[in-house]
Amino acid sequence: MKNPQALPPNLLFRRCDPEQFSFQTTADLEELSEIIGQERALEAVRFGIGIRRQGFNLFLLGSPGTGEYSMVRRILEQQAAKEPTPPDWCYVNNFGHPEEPRALQLPAGRGAKLHQDVQRLLEDLQSVIPSVFESENYRARKQVIDQESKERQEKAFDEIQHEADNKGIAVLRTPTGIVLAPTRKGEVLGEEDVRRLPGAELERIEKQIAKLQEKLEVVLRQVPVWEKERREKIRELNREVTIFAVGHLLDELQKNYVDLPEVMSHLKGMQQDVIQNADQFLSPPEHPLAALMGISQPHVGKGSMFLRRYQVNLLIDHSANHGAPVVAPDHPTYQNLVGQVEYMAQMGALSTDFNLIRAGALHRANGGYLVLDAYKVLLQPYAWEGLKRALRSGEMRIESLGQMLSLMSTVSLQPKPIPLEVKVVLMGERLLYYLLSAYDPEFNELFKVGADFEEHMERGGNDQLYARLIGTIARQEKLLPFAAGAVARVVEHSSRAAGDSEKLLTQRRSLQDLLREADYWAREAGQAAVRAADVQRAIDAQIHRADRVRERLQEAVLKGTLLIDTAGERTGQVNGLSVIEMGQYAFGHPSRITARVRLGKGEVIDIEREVELGGPIHSKGVLILSGFLGARYAPDRPLSLSASLVFEQSYGAVEGDSASSAELYALLSALSGAPIRQALAVTGSVNQHGEVQAIGGVNEKIEGFFDLCKARGLTGEQGVLIPASNVRHLMLRQEVVDATAAGKFQIYAVENIDQGMEILTGVPAGERDASGKFPEGSVNQRVEARLIELAEKRQAAAARQKTEGEA
Repeated sequence: MKNPQALPPNLLFRRCDPEQFSFQTTADLEELSEIIGQERALEAVRFGIGIRRQGFNLFLLGSPGTGEYSMVRRILEQQAAKEPTPPDWCYVNNFGHPEEPRALQLPAGRGAKLHQDVQRLLEDLQSVIPSVFESENYRARKQVIDQESKERQEKAFDEIQHEADNKGIAVLRTPTGIVLAPTRKGEVLGEEDVRRLPGAELERIEKQIAKLQEKLEVVLRQVPVWEKERREKIRELNREVTIFAVGHLLDELQKNYVDLPEVMSHLKGMQQDVIQNADQFLSPPEHPLAALMGISQPHVGKGSMFLRRYQVNLLIDHSANHGAPVVAPDHPTYQNLVGQVEYMAQMGALSTDFNLIRAGALHRANGGYLVLDAYKVLLQPYAWEGLKRALRSGEMRIESLGQMLSLMSTVSLQPKPIPLEVKVVLMGERLLYYLLSAYDPEFNELFKVGADFEEHMERGGNDQLYARLIGTIARQEKLLPFAAGAVARVVEHSSRAAGDSEKLLTQRRSLQDLLREADYWAREAGQAAVRAADVQRAIDAQIHRADRVRERLQEAVLKGTLLIDTAGERTGQVNGLSVIEMGQYAFGHPSRITARVRLGKGEVIDIEREVELGGPIHSKGVLILSGFLGARYAPDRPLSLSASLVFEQSYGAVEGDSASSAELYALLSALSGAPIRQALAVTGSVNQHGEVQAIGGVNEKIEGFFDLCKARGLTGEQGVLIPASNVRHLMLRQEVVDATAAGKFQIYAVENIDQGMEILTGVPAGERDASGKFPEGSVNQRVEARLIELAEKRQAAAARQKTEGEA
């Protein structure tokens, strides 16, 4: 087997040559108008925007910082500018059923005009109606009606009085009513005088009084009828006067809205209500308790409490808009989404009317686009259900949460629903999308278009395009222009952040942060443009702010608190590499992995798993080792070892399978007795065939071991073994590349366990010959021999126990 050689420096870092750029600084570049690296997502976005069918709303899948919000917001605004402006919406009083306010739809801009026209009308009515009712003509006509009624009553009473006088009977008005009493010589007879009258005369007087009483009762019954007729005449007069006073005002107003039947219907209803309640314009009603206590009742809004019934609640006003709206609420609560009915305190009680109906984001986005953060919506109680109900029903129905949950007993409104036609764009992480898709049966019916945004883009041939992106961000953020060398360094760092020398990171947020920091250092140095040194200083500053823990761990290793060897040889011991993530910063750290072997039942014990510190993926990697050993070395014998594997001085959880190859190296070393060079560290996962597989964080792992070796002094013997499939991911620091070029540090790419064992031990791994045997003295032969020895010992022990049992 050919022993792999150390990787040449050119494979450890893919340089971006500034000479390929034809510009001096990004100020020479055209601004980037398209979105790069997101062709699949943009195709889905344009499809979702273009299709006008129910349920074809969008969900943007992407990691935080990819910039999908700003990109899609720009696309939506461009599309919205080409679309017609949606109508205005107003809520007005339903004079027949005040608890169900009417919703009026008007062309854009005319809602505000209706609101202003009605407000001016109310101002005119407050002056016109009182002036008409105070006119001489009205007073004269009202006086004629009053006089006619009065004369009719007086005439009826005078006739009774005259007849009573002729018959010697007096008509007396008392606090209890009208009383008839006999008289003599003009004097009313007392009770004693009446009793002394002769029987015949007394009978005559009683009959006369009875007849007069009947006539009087007839007249008294007529008085309310006459009074009612008087009031009807006055009411008709008031109606006639009011029509005369306001008719031309309302007629002029109605002429402006003859093309809107719903508005005309409301204005006619308003006219009838004004005529019926004209007296309210003369003396606005006041709360009885307030009047009793001498408290003046404040006006609410524009006009008195009574005049509020005629006002127009302009819910949605598009008079200043051109095109469809794009709405993106930052705090999508239930009320902020679907609207609400507010309340006002009045004499210690809560009351409401249609003027207190408030629009939600759905109302403002109606006819356009609504952009929401899915996570924020799901955090707000009932907001997600309210959004789905509106999309499902195709209408916006304002319902109070308090009323819906029976938390409030106050009288509320039931506004007429408004038709909904909106394209909703949700943004969220992929996990959230998949969870909703799996557990919410309505989600897939309402959000049928998913736009999956990439975190990476191909680097090949896109350096120039990426340079334009950097220039565009610099212009938008008002940063200094970036020199060609600075652009090249940003491209290299982006490739490192992507974890792939053939990819570039598309996360706009992290790119913007780096450019801002580089701009800061360039300005501090008084430069006119950002140079490569400024970008590097920004990168170094970001790392320095976050690497306190890394420094403390390395300090513990250097002082011997954490035991890590970087020289010598040890059997059953290897340096594994892991990545520690601290927020947005990750760094590599070496760990000592040891293996011990003895006679047993074929178990490879993962101590981390036994104490519940190992995750399922790590445990899976360890279990694979048993399959590899049994299949390669003892296919026809029972595996008869008991091996234990452990991460020494590990006090936290261990997860991932990137150390499984290192664990196998330690196990093979313990079985074969071949010592492992401690100047080398290992990373990579392994399968049951012994093939070394790719892992993540390869750059951080190499640099973590390099930093330790550098601190102790580079000898030229130190290095790292990585999977061959990870070579394309290498974007190492310049000092690591320089050290390998000088022969002070080595990086080996291995494809299988045999290659790794040869590098680690210096002993050939060995391959089976035609007879099926490994070469004598090779690692594999020594492992197989040890496993056969353990199997024979186990078989002998089993036979001995059987013999003793029979005896």
